[in-house]
Amino acid sequence: MTTDDADRFIDLERLAAIAIRQARVAALCAAVGLVLGALYLVFTPAEYTASTRILLDDSLTKFAEEKDAAPVRMQADSMISSEVEILKSARLARAVVLAEKLHENEAFLNPPRSPIGWMKDQIKSIVGLFSFGPAPSAASVENAKIGKAVALLQSSISAERAGRSYVIDVSFRSNDRKLAGATTRAYAEAYLSDQLDANFDATQRATIWLQGRLDELRESSQAAALEVAKFRAENGLTAARGELISEQQLSDLNSQLIVAQADTANAFGRYSQFKSIIDSGPENAVRNATIPSNSGNSAVINDLKARYLNVSKRQQEIAARFGEEHAQAVALRREQADLEKQIFQELKQITESYRNEYEVAKARETSLRENVGHMAGQSSETSESMVQLRALEQRSTALATLYQTFLSRHEEASQQQSFPIAKARVISEAGDPVSPSSPRKSMVLGLSLVLGLFAGAGLGALQEFRERFFRTGEDVRSALNINFLGYLPIVGTRLTTAASPVAAGPNPGDRQPRDQSGSVTPRILRVAVNAPASSFAETLRNAKVASDVVLQDRPSKVIGFVSSLPSEGKTTVAANFAGLLASQGARTLLIDGDLRNPGLSRGLSLTPDKGLVEAIVGDQPWRSTVLVDRSTKLAVMPAAVRGRLSHTSELISGPGMRDLLKDARTAYDYIIVDLPPLGPVVDAKAFAPLADGFVMVAEWGGTPRALVRATLQAEPQIAAKVLGIILNKTDMKKLARYGSFGGSEQYLDRYSAYYVDQVGMDGKA
Repeated sequence: MTTDDADRFIDLERLAAIAIRQARVAALCAAVGLVLGALYLVFTPAEYTASTRILLDDSLTKFAEEKDAAPVRMQADSMISSEVEILKSARLARAVVLAEKLHENEAFLNPPRSPIGWMKDQIKSIVGLFSFGPAPSAASVENAKIGKAVALLQSSISAERAGRSYVIDVSFRSNDRKLAGATTRAYAEAYLSDQLDANFDATQRATIWLQGRLDELRESSQAAALEVAKFRAENGLTAARGELISEQQLSDLNSQLIVAQADTANAFGRYSQFKSIIDSGPENAVRNATIPSNSGNSAVINDLKARYLNVSKRQQEIAARFGEEHAQAVALRREQADLEKQIFQELKQITESYRNEYEVAKARETSLRENVGHMAGQSSETSESMVQLRALEQRSTALATLYQTFLSRHEEASQQQSFPIAKARVISEAGDPVSPSSPRKSMVLGLSLVLGLFAGAGLGALQEFRERFFRTGEDVRSALNINFLGYLPIVGTRLTTAASPVAAGPNPGDRQPRDQSGSVTPRILRVAVNAPASSFAETLRNAKVASDVVLQDRPSKVIGFVSSLPSEGKTTVAANFAGLLASQGARTLLIDGDLRNPGLSRGLSLTPDKGLVEAIVGDQPWRSTVLVDRSTKLAVMPAAVRGRLSHTSELISGPGMRDLLKDARTAYDYIIVDLPPLGPVVDAKAFAPLADGFVMVAEWGGTPRALVRATLQAEPQIAAKVLGIILNKTDMKKLARYGSFGGSEQYLDRYSAYYVDQVGMDGKA
């Protein structure tokens, strides 16, 4: 990824500009968040939390009972989790309620409520009015109070394991700090008492059950022992040293047979190994033979093999140095062959000796196997009796062992009934809290501020996401790729005085008085004339320069003013542009070409009785329809339209309009035509062939970029003649927020000294 791609991926400057632009929104949301947090602190009652710590310690009972091995981690975790659930149980909460009489404590049953909790209670009370039933008894009312107190206690108590230790943190929160401390201490005492009671109840039930089982096991064990003795006497199953004689003989034979089988397997292994060596041939036998050290011929074979290896090495050296056919090499190979025969002969003798050992061992094993079978046949009848005897003995032994086990358990349970120590202790006693635990002012205010900032950031991001309008000249150039002519600020009330009234037509001979006491155009259409040193007039001068440069080969220029939407200030811009040209001495004609909605004509100080339509159709000479401002010499051709015209596009692009413009070019340097908006109205498109250029007017922050781009793409004739675009109704105070760092919008305030009379910012153009 290149540097430019990285900058486009995360445009830090753009993000910073967005942050500055939406800083007020974020600050406002943060202030609202702080106010809401402060209101929450004001209306939320304070809560106090008292805590105690309980250690689960099995070592407390180590002197009174036998301890098992320490539980593994998983078992310890399960045990501690079980104790936590006991602390949260309704049974323990009920014991605390009854011990502290919390069901009679109104401060506990009806604590102060937050606004949200108060509303919930009111809704519940209203719903309860519609529930009908029999009147509750005193016992049911008492039980209801206890149940409510138990529920409140369970909702306010908290029990958690402290890290990976055997310590449980128990805490209770209440609006009364003394009640919080007393209830927490009562909870710890109730838990320790519950452990003692649970141990006592469990050992008592176990003792009763074990006593009954002991009586049954004693009788069963005695009966089984008597049956064993009776069966042994009836079948003559006497034993020496606790075992029958036949069994002792058979056991000895079995031991000897096992040893004989092992000797046979070893002898067969040695014989098979050497037999495989002999079967592989003399050469392989000599190379691969491994001679055991306990063999009688091992010294001879090892000596022969050492000589064989020495001769082989010398033969290889002679053959490598003098060749295979050298006499000494031939003699060495002959000696090597002789040694192979001797070694192979010795190996055959060893193999034969191992075969004899294998035959002897196998014969001994066969003899022992026959003796074992004979002895087994003789004791078959005795074995059947012994099977029955062993079954009786096993049953008797099992009953005796079980009886001893239950007797030990019974004695342990009897001793533990009165054991007064629990397997837990309080290591940190709860005291009365001094300061409230909630609401935490700093945390609430900080969280409110952060949430407000997040809300402001989200709202600002939403506004930026919805931003689809023209804000800067860079937006114009990047979206439309046309010339940007400048910003026109929102026109206010600080305007210069009106110009002189109308005098006559363009020629002295054709002058016809119209209104000797007023101006042709209102002040809103004379801003550039009344404030010639303002930024408003400077932007229009920039538009004039652009038109002069592009249309420099035209002695008389026809410039149409268009916009994409109505109410973008197109008429105001066109009239002020024409007035500025006229005030600079240029012969200028302003034509109201919007025949469907002649806003320019309606804005004149007098109501014309004839205008563009009459001039086009030839009812009146076009010069007689022109109104001239006395001070600026601006000629205005209104549109005196009565009723709706359906063929305005034909009128404004027909032969009459062509002849009018052709004749007007001889009398004027600039002909400014105020045209209808683009889009569904085709008048501007029809007028395009007659115009030398167009000036596009868009409302700053009001005209979507996509709409202007689509409009120009749909009107290629107009797009080809667009001289540039002017952003009208610009909020100059907010403009710097939308400019990029280093952009011209960031430094507009530095040029304030060059504008003598600034246009006000409190009105709309």
